[in-house]
Formats: sequence, C-alpha cells, structure tokens
Amino acid sequence: MGTIKIESHPFEPFLPDGAMLLMLGTFPPKPERWSMEFYYPNKINDMWRIMGLIFFGDKNHFWIEKEKRFDLPRLKAFLTEKRIALYDTAIRVRRLKDNASDKFLDIVETINLDAFFKVRPTLRAIVTAGEKATSVIAAKAGVEVPKTGEVTHCTYQGHDFDLYRMPSSSRAYPLSLEKKAEAYRDMFRQLGYEV
Repeated sequence: MGTIKIESHPFEPFLPDGAMLLMLGTFPPKPERWSMEFYYPNKINDMWRIMGLIFFGDKNHFWIEKEKRFDLPRLKAFLTEKRIALYDTAIRVRRLKDNASDKFLDIVETINLDAFFKVRPTLRAIVTAGEKATSVIAAKAGVEVPKTGEVTHCTYQGHDFDLYRMPSSSRAYPLSLEKKAEAYRDMFRQLGYEV
C-alpha cells in the first residue's frame, strides 16, 4: 500500500463583512459528492435544510429540485445578510478511507484561528459541527470539549468568543432533521438572531 496523499482545502474562507458567527466543519467530502463548489456541498447533507427550516420554515428553501443542487447565490446572500462566516477546522488532511467521515480523516494542518479574528474582529462565536471539529478548536483555546448542544466561553490569543458544539449535519448522525434544526434554532436565539 502506498502513502496516502495529502489533500488541501478546496474552498476559500467565506467571510462576509461584519461576520459575527464562524461555522466550522472538519473538511469537505470528495468532489464527486458535491452539488456545488461551496461548504456542505453534498446534496444529502442537512446543513442547508436546517437553515431553511429555521429561517424560512422550509427545508427546501435553498434546494433547486430540478437541478438537484443547492442555490449558491441565494445561500451566499443569506449568509452575508446574517453575517455568518464559513470554513473548516482542517486545512490539509489525509483520507484514511474513501469518504469524509471524521473518524477516517487524519488532520495534517489545522485552521489558523488567529488569522480569522484579525481579519474579522467582529467574530464573537464559533459553531462546530461534530466532535473532531470541536476538538480542534477546544485544543487551541485550551478548554474542555463541550457536549453536543452546549456552549463554552473561550479566549484565544486575546480574542474572546463562545464555542458552540452542535449536532453534525451529516445524515450519518442519528438525529432527525427537525431535532437538529431545533438545536441550531436555540443556538441562533442565544446569539440574538430572530428565528
């Protein structure tokens, strides 16, 4: 068996002006799983259905059924309006299996968190989906990994923020779409969003 190649993150950070919230997953799936070139691109991932339910009462708000893809311009406009930034905790990884499952991702290089705070000093909360992503940020901030649905206050390189650990939006995560949306809705309410 040869060495496993190192993959670099395929997307630039999405950083709208005045971003207050930074949402971080672990790493995107392989390109053949994408329905668009953006975060949570897999058409069976629930993230954009969660957002549709919370903010528009419609899980398919961002979905274009006839094209079997998410509506990227609509998503970017929504995220910009809500001041939500997106990236992932892993910049470079090795896939130990041919998928995006966290347990089979070997992180080679993690996010430069300080750079995000320098570019967007307005950030006051980080949301991580899944244990691996949460563990990366908790380790950087020197805090215990919060339980799913909980929040921990953190200070990192002089930047204060709240770290929310939310349910994974992967269909493999054993929680209904409605229950995931309920958890994210509570988080958005705590952050002062109207939902």
